[in-house]
Amino acid sequence: MSVPVRRLWVAVLCGYLAFGATLQALPSYVPERFGGGALASGTAVGIAFLATACCRPFAGWLADAGWSRPVVLAGGVLTAIGGVGQLLAPGLAALLVARLVMGAGEAALFSGALPWVLAGTPVAQRGRLAGWFGLSMWGGLAGGPVIATLVGGDRVWWTVVGLAGLSAILVSTTRADPGRIEPLVRIRRIRDLLPVGVPLPGATIGLAAYCYGTVAALLVLRLRDGGIVIDHIALAVFAGSFLVVRFAGSPLVDRYGGRAVAVSTVAIESVALVGLALARGPVSALVCIALAGLGMALVYPACVSMTLDRVRGLRPGVSMGVMTSFWDLGVMVAGPLGGLVAERAGFPAAFFVAAGFAVACVVVCAALLRPRRAGSPR
Repeated sequence: MSVPVRRLWVAVLCGYLAFGATLQALPSYVPERFGGGALASGTAVGIAFLATACCRPFAGWLADAGWSRPVVLAGGVLTAIGGVGQLLAPGLAALLVARLVMGAGEAALFSGALPWVLAGTPVAQRGRLAGWFGLSMWGGLAGGPVIATLVGGDRVWWTVVGLAGLSAILVSTTRADPGRIEPLVRIRRIRDLLPVGVPLPGATIGLAAYCYGTVAALLVLRLRDGGIVIDHIALAVFAGSFLVVRFAGSPLVDRYGGRAVAVSTVAIESVALVGLALARGPVSALVCIALAGLGMALVYPACVSMTLDRVRGLRPGVSMGVMTSFWDLGVMVAGPLGGLVAERAGFPAAFFVAAGFAVACVVVCAALLRPRRAGSPR
């Protein structure tokens, strides 16, 4: 039975458009409704990624056993419930719980769908297809803030719920494939959920994720604090740059290799973050925001390439789920830590710290680039 790749792509896109819209809405929503500052806003943005990071390996494990459809369907439902919870939350604690629910839904959506797609793909084409399918997630994260800006107000949250509901409907209308379902094997060792070969690419994407998390949680607040009146279009500019480079630049990963692409683009990211820390006017800020989008655009396909190369296509669901969990952890840490640095030392300091994480990412990648001797471990 053929895999409904396009339908799954759209379903994941809708779920992540919903999630991306909350990234634009929360920096204003939290202070206006609950009176929180940068720390509270950053925590609200970042805490969803805690649930995502914890749930991805299990979603991938279930998907590898053929349970993709119920996992992805549950992801759409949980995302919708999380959207309703954020709209109706009576206090900050309830909002944070709703964010955790939404984060679990996002993990189930993508990490359940990707193995479903890869299962119907020849091994030689899995890396490229994984990068293409990843656009459903990254396109949603990039396009969601644009939707939030256009909709505005409490209508954002109803839009979030509607998009998540559409995601669930798309999955529920796919045909089940009972022939693929296998008995679940008990998890006995940590390696069952952390395959050899994943940690180094995971560390790479995790360090880069801190940079993205700082942009997602603090860019709007940084611009407002500096009196740079482009906060309403900042994330849209970031998204536009990100998507253009992802579409046009993805073949570079196949041509030059994931490690080389990651080193080059994250180096640009470090420059962009320093520029955002120092920006004093709208023109310089816009240039740095566009460069930041460019710097993040190819990190995921680069790390997909490194991961699949190192695990040689074995257990792709778990491997990709764990690798992507490192991304979630990086974003999760960036929200509260960046918010704390911003409250204690100012917003520019938070972006300087993020630039330091970008430099660390380049160092890790450079270490991965060193040629291995024959027979050395992967």
